[in-house]
Amino acid sequence: MTSGDETRDSVSIVPARAAIPAGDVIGAAWRALETVYDPELHLDVVSLGLVYDVREEDGSIVVEMTLTTPGCPASESLSEMTRAAVVQVVGGSTPVDVRLVWDPPWSPAMIDAEAAAALGFRVR
Repeated sequence: MTSGDETRDSVSIVPARAAIPAGDVIGAAWRALETVYDPELHLDVVSLGLVYDVREEDGSIVVEMTLTTPGCPASESLSEMTRAAVVQVVGGSTPVDVRLVWDPPWSPAMIDAEAAAALGFRVR
């Protein structure tokens, strides 16, 4: 080491964002949604069957999803966590629109087999 007058490089900590292969924005969005966990059930929204569609529409990424019940206490936070996860992978310059839909209504039958088993449901 040298004297206390040495110059140190500054370090910037920013969220990491993996490069998305051209044309795979939708796939990247789906993978990002697998990191969004329902705060009550502790399983991701994709495995729970809460995400119905992810698509590009008029320059935006649209996520159509539902909740386990219309009165779900996590409705606002889950929508925001969903939007934030997709923004994280596609970047802040691409608008992300999360739309809560109620048709078809969600049911436990929409849960994938692994998540159902984790919740103690009999796997079909």
